[in-house]
Amino acid sequence: MQSEWGHTLRLTVSGGSHEPEIGIALDGLPRGLHIDVDALQGFLSRRAPGHGVGSTSRTETDRILVRSGLSNGITDGSVFCAVIENTNYDSKPYDRFSDTPRPSQIDLPARWRFGDGIDLRGGGHFSGRMTAAYCVAGGIAYQALSSLGVRIAAHLLSVGDVQDEPFDPVSPDPESFQALQSKPFPVLNDEKGRDMQSLIERVQQERDSVGAVIECIVTGFPKGYGTPLFDGIDSRLSSLLFAVPAVRGVAFGSGFESARMRGSAHNDAYLKRDGEIKTETNRHGGIIGGISTGMPIVFTVAVKPAASIALPQKTLCLSAGVQTTLTIEGRHDACIAVRAVPVIEAVAALTLYDLYLEETVC
Repeated sequence: MQSEWGHTLRLTVSGGSHEPEIGIALDGLPRGLHIDVDALQGFLSRRAPGHGVGSTSRTETDRILVRSGLSNGITDGSVFCAVIENTNYDSKPYDRFSDTPRPSQIDLPARWRFGDGIDLRGGGHFSGRMTAAYCVAGGIAYQALSSLGVRIAAHLLSVGDVQDEPFDPVSPDPESFQALQSKPFPVLNDEKGRDMQSLIERVQQERDSVGAVIECIVTGFPKGYGTPLFDGIDSRLSSLLFAVPAVRGVAFGSGFESARMRGSAHNDAYLKRDGEIKTETNRHGGIIGGISTGMPIVFTVAVKPAASIALPQKTLCLSAGVQTTLTIEGRHDACIAVRAVPVIEAVAALTLYDLYLEETVC
């Protein structure tokens, strides 16, 4: 099972949703970086379960316990290692899923791939809970990039059919990002946010779940980074974005809308502004041919509805070989995208800092 990622930075994750702890090892960090552990904890807390509308009733403090790699808050050149303890899990409801696998969950594909002994309690190593490790590693990368003038933010662009305002793809205000990240519900338009929350609450009462789209923006990342054909920024970002459970689609700039456009409407005209070459519009999303252009990097991520719902669903009883009905008990999110917003920011930070180190240090 592949549990490692990265080029210059190398992230390794261990543990599972219902194991004693989740482990994070991040190798390749430069020596001498100042890491604000309190700010890192705050970043991770935005993802923590048991908070906000539609969230699972499982409550975890998700406290980061640093084991190595920091000395008085400064990276010392060794591997950064930390753990997050799992303190509030109940494995009993998952016993029956070995014979009646949950629809659209990892239960059956994981057994086909790794055998019957694989731990699938709460999703095991495949669970969305493992994205807590992404937030720790990505939160470190986020702080390192911030010191270089790079800013990253994400929000819920839509929940179901309720739409938020999009980021300004040409001239966003990076100063507004912190205010967005401080909100209990991550949207630009609070009125639309209230509509989204009402929808999520209604879906939860109906014992169902709902999907969403997350939009992420990066400002201040330098131009000329990325290596075509197979190692462009969009390729690198996509590879880690798809490692976030429930992500079903990724699009950059105008994305799939570009398929309905003509070249004359899609092309971004060059101009000179404040002494720098920029583009008048930003339908390319800050990346052309896998290389950064210096314009804001903008992408969207489609997050599917949570597969674990309380409504009766059809599945197969493996021992009997007949179709049966399954009702899933337990604690699950009605809209997992709400807590995925900081995860997408973390993935963006981790990917871009890895790329930055690769091209400036190596």
